Amino acid sequence: MSELHIPSYDPATLVRSIAIEIEAPASVVWEVLTDLDSYPHWNPFCVSVRSTLEMGAPVEMTLADYSGGTGTFPHTEYVCAVVPQRLLSWELLPTEASPDAARRDQVIEHIAENRCLYYSTDAFLGEAAQEIMDESGAWVKHAFDDTAVALKERSEALYADRSRGNPLSGTMTRKG
Repeated sequence: MSELHIPSYDPATLVRSIAIEIEAPASVVWEVLTDLDSYPHWNPFCVSVRSTLEMGAPVEMTLADYSGGTGTFPHTEYVCAVVPQRLLSWELLPTEASPDAARRDQVIEHIAENRCLYYSTDAFLGEAAQEIMDESGAWVKHAFDDTAVALKERSEALYADRSRGNPLSGTMTRKG
């Protein structure tokens, strides 16, 4: 398996979720990650998302406010890496209106035929990276950790249902 090409980032401004082993093939985890219409059923952080997932395409998200507030807020980033069953990434590019930048990488590592490891990172970039990390790092980590656990639960349930001969198990709802 070839190495993934993920840029190196300053660890002081990098958020990394827990690395979680998932008892399902990487193909099932990939299917859950790329089935954007089902995010409201399982993802506690990204409660809605629209994208074609083509390189450069917008990823229009509605995110739960993990910063201590309530409700949701819109956020758009752009697809910057797609390696099926291994890596899904999007980024926020700096503009004239905002110099802020970031990149989210969601990584799936093959462990065995029916088991893989998942984690995600968010690198805050640009002149305000440390300030953004100081203000947002803790809640982003919490959101990413919750998402990793939910992805594990969703993927394992989907795989278990299919193993029992139920291929139409896409209607499961998020716990809570």
